[in-house]
Amino acid sequence: MEYNTSRNKMLLPEYGRNVQNMISHAMEIENAAERNKAAKAIIEVMGQLNPHLRDVDDYRHKLWAHLFIMSDFKLDVDSPYEIPSEEALAEKPKQMPYPKGKIRFGHFGQYTQKILDTAKEISDEKEVAYMTHAMGNFMKKQYLVHNNTAVENALIAKQLKEMSDGVLDMENPEEGLVSTNQLLKTLGLNKNQNNNNNRHKNNKKQHFSKKKYKR
Repeated sequence: MEYNTSRNKMLLPEYGRNVQNMISHAMEIENAAERNKAAKAIIEVMGQLNPHLRDVDDYRHKLWAHLFIMSDFKLDVDSPYEIPSEEALAEKPKQMPYPKGKIRFGHFGQYTQKILDTAKEISDEKEVAYMTHAMGNFMKKQYLVHNNTAVENALIAKQLKEMSDGVLDMENPEEGLVSTNQLLKTLGLNKNQNNNNNRHKNNKKQHFSKKKYKR
């Protein structure tokens, strides 16, 4: 019996042993035209075995690259794409710098801060009032996503003013902001909260029922 441990190593196991053998056979074909024909046939088989690659941009380019990798870069055929080199594939990618941005309130996100920074450029009083109302409710909604119990309108107004460097000042947050219950309904959080409360009540009833039964 022949074991896989005694066979040649598969460089890309996801394509299977048969594809590896097909590539090995193509490498032994002396006629260049026949070798190119065999390579194209193998590419079609590889595409059928891995249909998920079709969702990737330029997937045929990837198939040809895998073909050369599985031949240990020794297959001499005409590729419609640039033939990759072993050195280029083995080269480590450059380390990407981690973006450094200071956010005063993380739960509001970086884009909220960027939007509020543009408030300094608004000169029209009506536009400032509209942005104050719109961003105040938006920030309150963001706050409730992280903490769906309650939030003080005065806190949202204070943080709105602070993040906009005093440009967006909500004088009466109780009237300027949408109610917490209404926002929770919009976010669909009330239903989940009620389900959790009902589940807690049911567990409590079961606990007392068991306790009463034991007596």
